[in-house]
Amino acid sequence: MTTPRNDRDKAKEFVLKKCKEKEIKFIKMWFTDILGFLKSFSITVEELEGALEIGMGFDGSSIEGFARIDESDMVAMPDPTTFTLLPWRPTDHAGVARMFCDVLMPGGKPFEGDPRGVLKKNLQKAADLGYTFYVGPELEYFYFQNSEGTQLLDQGGYFDMTPLDAAMDLRRETVLMLESVGIGIEYSHHEVAPSQHEIDMRYTDALTMADNVMTYRIVVKEVAQKHGVYATFMPKPIFGVNGSGMHVHQSLFKGNKNAFFDKNDKLHLSKIARCYLAGLLAHAPEITSITSQWVNSYKRLVPGYEAPVYLSWARRNRSDLIRVPEYQPGKEKSTRIEYRSPDPACNPYLTFSVMLAAGLEGIQKGLQPPQPVEQNVFEMSEEERKSRGINTLPGSLYEAVMLTEQSKLVREALGDHVFFSFIQNKKIEWDRYRTQVTDYELKRYLPLL
Repeated sequence: MTTPRNDRDKAKEFVLKKCKEKEIKFIKMWFTDILGFLKSFSITVEELEGALEIGMGFDGSSIEGFARIDESDMVAMPDPTTFTLLPWRPTDHAGVARMFCDVLMPGGKPFEGDPRGVLKKNLQKAADLGYTFYVGPELEYFYFQNSEGTQLLDQGGYFDMTPLDAAMDLRRETVLMLESVGIGIEYSHHEVAPSQHEIDMRYTDALTMADNVMTYRIVVKEVAQKHGVYATFMPKPIFGVNGSGMHVHQSLFKGNKNAFFDKNDKLHLSKIARCYLAGLLAHAPEITSITSQWVNSYKRLVPGYEAPVYLSWARRNRSDLIRVPEYQPGKEKSTRIEYRSPDPACNPYLTFSVMLAAGLEGIQKGLQPPQPVEQNVFEMSEEERKSRGINTLPGSLYEAVMLTEQSKLVREALGDHVFFSFIQNKKIEWDRYRTQVTDYELKRYLPLL
């Protein structure tokens, strides 16, 4: 999954020319740590040509998340195909642009702890089998008055056309800004919970989309900050209302043909699609700590709030973990499956990696999915679910990490460096959480004990 040399040279020429035309002074070098936090440092345009040739050195310990190691020299190698101007920074003079970077060792070898590099490796495995992996994630988020609390901006609901308010203007400006940095947008609308919103990006290849997710999150926050409010991708910020998910629509293509489509199948799903779906279902528990990686993620994954808990799939049912959107005649390329447990605070590079790995294993092993469950799984009794073999996702970060730690598939997908560093990070987070004394405990127990 490397850019061919000729294409890279053309992209470099374009970047240098664009910087001169637009009077760009600063270029931000973006990369991502293991937990999915965007990292950045800036160089001046005078350093750009050298950076495009040999990269820029930086302290690699910043990529390890909570589990930082001693300082280590790394090289950020910018990907010139990701160059774009940052519209929330000055654009008329001394403008600012950015490029995503691959993280290399000083000798030029890819750094095994780079999440972007992890995704590239998994996409190469798919390419070796003849597939291109396409994804279309739907990121939900909340607007609050500030970062200190959860004071709402509106009381709207799902697809509500509320009277013109700050949130509607925020969403409109965010869409325009996303499009200005080259991210195609399909929909934007109010979500189910008050002050909850969603902007859907047009599906594309997984590497581009992972970069787009990182850009999307910062654009949403930048626009909100500009207007004096706060946007959050926290999975469950408010007790008693729906949390924020990141449903991921996904498909495999062979050339221009959607490998998930079969005109003769009842659901128009090919054998490849069904095996891929079966792989996702089979490995869902062990990949959940990656797709839902925070203590707070498991406050969202509970029955009753449209978040999936049970390992089932169906066409129309929105209580299932995997949904198959209905086929529309003439839209063969839109045939896809929707995996509904990830949340928007995940690391998209790692999340796309483990989902793809699970699906590919399903294809390679010829796994078959169980029968679809069109009934509401939440309303079934525990005995009925058990009789139908419907299991559940892990109920806490600790449970999820324990399953991941035993997973051969996740270890192979992430590579040893990211695998063990991620687990160490999550154990640190769990220990910090479990030793806290919460407001709930004080209100519940202090008057009684």
